[in-house]
Amino acid sequence: MCTVCGLPKELCICEEVAKEQQRIVVRIDMRKYKKEVTVIEGLNPSEINLQELTTYLKSKFACGGTIKDNIIELQGNHKSRMKNVLMQKGFQAEQIKI
Repeated sequence: MCTVCGLPKELCICEEVAKEQQRIVVRIDMRKYKKEVTVIEGLNPSEINLQELTTYLKSKFACGGTIKDNIIELQGNHKSRMKNVLMQKGFQAEQIKI
């Protein structure tokens, strides 16, 4: 049983509802030696499984990445394709700012 909604784990919709409430910001940072890093901010770690999302994004973009202070960092510039991939994962297009 889910502690939030009270439904069985198979029927729990808490994560889908949480995805609709997120305000996601995608930006590019420059690191030393002019390396680009795609940074995804605004995800609430208590509602969204950041480890699972990071693993999915790393395999989708074929890059390395990590989670630091509830911010996902991916190696390389993936800003142009990020909105479509996040929409496939169930996030709303209006909530994603590039």
